[in-house]
Amino acid sequence: MSTDTALRPEPAPTAAAAGSGSDERSPRRRRMAGRAPARPAPAAAFHNVSAATAALLGLVAIGAVIHEPVLIPPLAASAALVHCAPALPLAQPRSVVVGHLLGAAAGYAVAAVAAQGSAWAAALAAGLTLALTTPARTPHSPACATAVVIVLQAPEPGRFVPLLCGSAVLLVVTAFAASRVRRGSPRYPAYWW
Repeated sequence: MSTDTALRPEPAPTAAAAGSGSDERSPRRRRMAGRAPARPAPAAAFHNVSAATAALLGLVAIGAVIHEPVLIPPLAASAALVHCAPALPLAQPRSVVVGHLLGAAAGYAVAAVAAQGSAWAAALAAGLTLALTTPARTPHSPACATAVVIVLQAPEPGRFVPLLCGSAVLLVVTAFAASRVRRGSPRYPAYWW
């Protein structure tokens, strides 16, 4: 799936511009506008932001109940992807869950052979995550951050990996539910596996 399909199409010329042979915007202004996607409607933006925030607050609540930090920066980035860009391959359940697990595997593997807490080792773990997620067809950039967190903070794998997996699944489930609540919102996921 190409992300180019989500880009804003060129605007159709107006009747006045079509008759005069000139576009109402200067060529420089057209170049500066770029091909960025159109702004979301205010209701859609509010829905996306509130759904992502609710999911993240849910992770914090779970962490408070079990006295274990569940919310880590990579999960916040994953929440932004699944709620605000649900059609991207990076946001699909396969990429979210498997990507984070591959990132965790890469982080623990690098931490086992390199100096714990080393920025060099963290960068290597992020690169290894990319090397694993690319052929696995599970692109998910926050998974690289998961590997970095593991190398820099050395969480206990027996507790961290199940929490990471459960949190990733929870993000997918909340995005699925949120996409069904608001009429007209894009359906999530585009594919499960």
